[in-house]
Amino acid sequence: MRKSNTSVLRSDGLQTLISSLLCILGGLIVGYVVLLIIEPKGALDAIVALMKSFFRFAGRSRMKYLGQNLARTVPLILCSLSVLFAYKVGMFNIGVAGQYVAGACGCLYAALAWKLPWLPCLLIGMAAAALLGVIAGVLKTKCNVNVVISGIMLNWIALYLTNLILGMVKSPMSPYTMNLMGTNPKAKLPSLGLEKLFSSESSVTIAIPLAIVIAVVIYIVLNKTSFGYELKATGHNYHAAKYAGMKEDRNIILTMMISGALAGLGAGLLFLTGIEDWETTISSVPAMGFNGIAVAFLGGLSPIGSILSAFFVQYINFGGGNVDLQVYCSQISSLISSLIIYLCAFVAFFKYIIQLYLRKRKEKQEAQLLKGGEEK
Repeated sequence: MRKSNTSVLRSDGLQTLISSLLCILGGLIVGYVVLLIIEPKGALDAIVALMKSFFRFAGRSRMKYLGQNLARTVPLILCSLSVLFAYKVGMFNIGVAGQYVAGACGCLYAALAWKLPWLPCLLIGMAAAALLGVIAGVLKTKCNVNVVISGIMLNWIALYLTNLILGMVKSPMSPYTMNLMGTNPKAKLPSLGLEKLFSSESSVTIAIPLAIVIAVVIYIVLNKTSFGYELKATGHNYHAAKYAGMKEDRNIILTMMISGALAGLGAGLLFLTGIEDWETTISSVPAMGFNGIAVAFLGGLSPIGSILSAFFVQYINFGGGNVDLQVYCSQISSLISSLIIYLCAFVAFFKYIIQLYLRKRKEKQEAQLLKGGEEK
């Protein structure tokens, strides 16, 4: 019976699930301790409110807020797919934040300045983000510049360039870009009737099913195609791939291009819902790209796992708004969410602990079998 339980635990998927749950539990415990330090009386109520999230509402209101939650989960899924796609090919694309910004710039400018329909806007946003990825890839292959360094630099270049470009289509009365629905309604993503399911929540569009389809496609490409195998082979051993006749430089550039396009698509699927406008005076890179890194690792670097982990992280972020602000300051919800997201980075560590336990257990069993054989 023990052997059977151990064999089940050897499953990589189960190890990832257990590790992710431990990270989530650890984040909640640390968050609870912080709340106890600040104000012990309301700590338990605050954690309960955080975990209830939109379930504290009933009926149509619950479906409405679920729709909002799903709409904001979509870009998180795409950013995590961008991170894991590059990571599977041996590169840490920290520039996904800048690529997300470039995608927002491309799709919003096309929608507000050129008055294009939603599909061309989406493609232009992807192209802008892919271009940023290509620049990082070329710097890596031609100038041997680490993609982490180039990614960080390009994040800030993309941010201030975006502020400059979108400043031309901003509302004259505020720092935000013009309202999408009021300026160009045909640029809004179609809903295909999904808004009826979510109580006429206008932010629910084809972005939600499209994100799931893309995650499945990425899984198939990476694990079931020769193209995916070649990309991963290049990442695992650059020189071996070159020796085998693979076009290693092309593969790196192509990987960064696809990774960037995914981040840009995430931005387009958020801003073309009309749920949010771009603030042209923003002075820090949006957290969406960096949260995508945590989501990718929380999901065990699996495209399917990224869907579930992205939904959970956004669920926690939404629930953070339920904390009683009369007891705690307005930043406490962001603090708790940040703690959970931060601890998501320890998934690989917990998997290592589980694998170490299994390895020692196996060695112990083998030693006992060997000892029993000698006694006979």
